[in-house]
Amino acid sequence: MDEEALLKQFAAQFAHGPDDADDTDAAAAAQGADSTANQVADDADQSPATFDTQQFLNGLDAIFDRHTAATEAGPYLEQAMVDAENAGDEAGLLTVLNETMGFYRSQGRHKENQWIVQRALELAARMGLTTGTSEAWATTLINCATSMRAAKQYDQAEDLYHQAQSVCRHSLAPTDRRLAALHNNLSMLYSETNRPDKAELELREALRIIEASSVNPDADIDVSSSHTNLALTLLTEHKLEDAHWHAAKALEIYRTGHLEHSAHYASALAGFAQVCFAERRYADAVTGYRHALAVIEECYGKDTDYWRITADNLRQAEEAAAQAGVTVDNAGVAGDAGALPQSGSWLPNSPAQGKTGANAASSPSTVSVSTGSAGAAEAVSACPVSGLKLARAFWTQMGKPMIAAKYPQYAGRIAAGLVGHGSECYGFDDAYSQDHDFGPRFCLWLTDEDYAAIGEQLEADYEALPRKFSVDAQGRVTFEAHARSDASGAFPSAGAGSPVTPRAQGANRRDGVFRIGDFFESITGYHTAPAQTAPHEWLMLQESTLAAATNGEVFADPTGLFSKTRQGFKNMPDDVRLALISKRLGMIAQAGQYNLPRSLKRGDGAAAWLSIHEFVQATASLVFLVNVPMVVGYMPYYKWQFAALRKLSGSMFALLPNVGEQLETVMRLSSAACYGGAGFGEGSKGAAPAIEKINDIVEQIAVDIVKELKREHLTTSGETFLEWQRPYVEDHIASDDPVLKSL
Repeated sequence: MDEEALLKQFAAQFAHGPDDADDTDAAAAAQGADSTANQVADDADQSPATFDTQQFLNGLDAIFDRHTAATEAGPYLEQAMVDAENAGDEAGLLTVLNETMGFYRSQGRHKENQWIVQRALELAARMGLTTGTSEAWATTLINCATSMRAAKQYDQAEDLYHQAQSVCRHSLAPTDRRLAALHNNLSMLYSETNRPDKAELELREALRIIEASSVNPDADIDVSSSHTNLALTLLTEHKLEDAHWHAAKALEIYRTGHLEHSAHYASALAGFAQVCFAERRYADAVTGYRHALAVIEECYGKDTDYWRITADNLRQAEEAAAQAGVTVDNAGVAGDAGALPQSGSWLPNSPAQGKTGANAASSPSTVSVSTGSAGAAEAVSACPVSGLKLARAFWTQMGKPMIAAKYPQYAGRIAAGLVGHGSECYGFDDAYSQDHDFGPRFCLWLTDEDYAAIGEQLEADYEALPRKFSVDAQGRVTFEAHARSDASGAFPSAGAGSPVTPRAQGANRRDGVFRIGDFFESITGYHTAPAQTAPHEWLMLQESTLAAATNGEVFADPTGLFSKTRQGFKNMPDDVRLALISKRLGMIAQAGQYNLPRSLKRGDGAAAWLSIHEFVQATASLVFLVNVPMVVGYMPYYKWQFAALRKLSGSMFALLPNVGEQLETVMRLSSAACYGGAGFGEGSKGAAPAIEKINDIVEQIAVDIVKELKREHLTTSGETFLEWQRPYVEDHIASDDPVLKSL
């Protein structure tokens, strides 16, 4: 049996329920994010109603109660969206969108859910929720993030989860089960992106909240589910003894509460079976899988992926038992819980016994990387991990312990991460990026008050952190923690990183200790984002500038202040976004549809070349603006513009997904089109074929853009000369500020 693959199956399937990724999340059974839409309606002003939110929710509940959701829920939700929109009830519409996200996710309708996620975020922004800390905004963020995670759009999901965390700190009580659901969902994301250590931390926090909020933790299904989730994560870290204890505790809770006939009992049974399999307790694994199958068949039937995956795992466990010469008693297959050994008697093997396959026989090889010696450029260029991964490891292994040891009173106030200028902040760095400004680094962000107190000393301690590390065959980074030089606990210096260019030194440094406001001002010119009512200031900010201020990752932000400031720059006012879309439509029309063909006809290759440049820039920007920067980020500066466009286009949620490839074709053909001549160009046929192809692509892009504008209800016109689409788009700008309107 492939243990790692099986662990992933269980992490995705059993611990979190068969029908919905959150069914057995720690908080979902009582107050899951999908069922909090009532708060949405309560927190926002509603128009005089012809749409009854409570009646809508009651009707939806009735559909689920009679088990007809598969055929009835979709049409019901779609009609409710229309009804709420026609009634002008924005709060009611947001409620419907939140419920729809959960249903589409449970049905695997991820492509359709893209429109719902985007629409919910845009609606929340229009309602003014994004600048506050309401439960409505927290709920929407969690639902959007979970939908993105279910669709494996992990970068967007993680960003939305972190935004939700920031809001929840202010809007929810410390024991609110929705907080536990958020931690549990984050743990799933970390598990799915191979960060089990972070998944474990999130699950332990979820378990703490659930136990604190429970009337009887010893008989609470949500507590049991949290134990199962934690057991599976610990298993991926090869912490067999801890995994065994938590898996056994989950079963004990079901028995104490006499909850064995709950559908979610199968999750606990299968989770324990997986632990037993890892421990080579094959008889117990087979028994656990058989009981899980019996519960699944009773509650869901055999025609489900849930049943098929469990049956396949059972088959593999039976084969392993047979190969080991273990006889398995067939008793108890019908689901008699008493046939399973009591949890106290299921003692785990030692960690050495629990390892299987290659991991038990050999230790991983490592690649040592030194960043403090002559010839460092060659050493660093061999670093096999990305700058962001290196930064996170440097923070986790060296930075965080240093702060805990030397600044314990500030540990809960310092934010850390890597954001700003540099290829690694966009996640696009490679071996060619490592010859300068590369190495172990991160940023520490402080309030003005804290910076005045500890900023200079913290910077000195940061610079003194050891930077020698190794990378093993699995890509795990290990920093060499040198012996401390004295009783003060100071860390000795290990030298500098790769060659640092002048643009990354002094006031322009890209890592170290910063005041929060100063950090953002160094990138954007603003301590905090311009006000939502200051469109002229937003329009002065380049998209690439906003991209640099909002890229990267935040590793820790205990107070949420840094993330809140960063989120302010992500939250471009929708009126500004629409104004920029209008401007891009104008440039696409002028450069691509009008001046490009005229320049080519008159043989002015230079003018045609520049027209293509303007057309490509405007079109690429339009793609990001249509996809909404809050969701997908901003278009970065020219060097990484197409790397970001390819990444966006590869998402199943992307709007205008084919445009990036079409633009690259235009650029590839531009030389032949602009300077081909009679005997030059593709196939020696001269410029004509390239010119024809480029003109066709430009017009096809215009057609695709119009279709998208119609789908977004930003136009009712089919006119494909995009200049004439601008008035339709600008009709949706609510502000009367003339800076937002074209001449």
